[in-house]
Amino acid sequence: MLRARAAQKEFANVDQETADAAVRALAWALYKPEHARELAELAVADTGLGNVADKIRKKQRKTFGTLRDLLRSRSVGVIERDDAKGLVKYAKPMGVIGAVTPSTNPGATPVNKAMMAIKGRNAIVIAPSPLGYRTTSRIVELMREELAKIGLPQDLVQILPSPVTKDSTEALMKACDLVVVTGSQDNVRRAYSSGTPAIGVGAGNVPVIIDETADLDAAAERIRESKIFDNATSCSSENAVVIVDAVYDKAIAALERAGAYLCTPEEKQRVVERLWVKGKLSRDLIARDADILARAFELPKAAEAKQYFLVEETGVGKAYPLSGEKLALVLTVYRASDFKAAKARVDEILNHQGKGHSCGLHTKNMDRARELAEDLDVVRVLVNFAHTFGNGGGFNSGLGFTLSMGCGSWQKNSISENLSYRHMLNITHLVTPIPEDKPTELELFGPHWKRIGHKEAAR
Repeated sequence: MLRARAAQKEFANVDQETADAAVRALAWALYKPEHARELAELAVADTGLGNVADKIRKKQRKTFGTLRDLLRSRSVGVIERDDAKGLVKYAKPMGVIGAVTPSTNPGATPVNKAMMAIKGRNAIVIAPSPLGYRTTSRIVELMREELAKIGLPQDLVQILPSPVTKDSTEALMKACDLVVVTGSQDNVRRAYSSGTPAIGVGAGNVPVIIDETADLDAAAERIRESKIFDNATSCSSENAVVIVDAVYDKAIAALERAGAYLCTPEEKQRVVERLWVKGKLSRDLIARDADILARAFELPKAAEAKQYFLVEETGVGKAYPLSGEKLALVLTVYRASDFKAAKARVDEILNHQGKGHSCGLHTKNMDRARELAEDLDVVRVLVNFAHTFGNGGGFNSGLGFTLSMGCGSWQKNSISENLSYRHMLNITHLVTPIPEDKPTELELFGPHWKRIGHKEAAR
């Protein structure tokens, strides 16, 4: 921590150009093709989660998009001016950011958080998942090398020494100036109780609706692309699809054409028994390739050539494990009588798990999208998206690129938006006089006076 504070103190007064140069350096440490491949291979070898090709794509896509967003923003000096209100906002660093990162993204998430922290002229110390330690340690080494190449302090980016323990992670949480946690809800709770300002993000369990107006083949392609990406390790991966009755059979056929295998009731039973062991997801089957799952579930030979598996379900809750997050190439399917029933089912799923995170809708009726946004307790409603590629930022999505999605008070998170560099800044407000903006009592209280028959209302 002393080294991080010394490096941050040296970096705290650099100009915007230097801060942006540092962000570019960190991005290149991962985006560089040979580095992206090396780290993807290392992550899969160590964690057994996901696949190399998609991890390469994720590392480069997320890093490129985040770099785009960061280079378009100011984080030094004056970052906002409102002359009408007489306000000028100045950005200041927070100090040292403590970042807890997950085994699902041991290369991409540390870089994503480091770029945001450094953009704000902070230092960062990363507490990685023990399972992904080698990958995170390697990318920290590469980021430090890139900083050194442009004459900036390497100690702006550090990693906790191995072995990372709950005690060492808690010590970091207490010593830093802000904790940012992506990963287990246990770590999120520890961060919020550490006494240090903290940002934690919630668990996913994304349900999406296909209504009778949807382009079924387009919806099926989007769902397939999103669901299979990195073997469903993303918290934004679809976990349930709710299909209205009018197009149920046609939608199932479209999903099958796009690479899904529909399990029989007997096969469904084996999926449940083997994907969950003693009530917990099987470490041997989550985030595995489809052919491995097909053999584990004893599906027909033809299923091994499919890309993911559909399992029909009718219930939601603890007695129905398929209604929760699966981190596997298994997508739960519900039939709903109409859109109203589909919306109610999505609400039920979210109240069971994933409330606050997000949901999706495949439709041509934007009134329905607005209805979901108004009525459901989620931070994001995505319309006609491959959910994984829109929820955490996309080149056709207005959401900022990130690997950490806030879920609001619904999951006891302190943010209800995508994590960004703005969450790692202190803001000083310069306030100057403006023409007086003071309405009369009648303007403010008049409607109330009128309702209660107050004598002043007649004026």
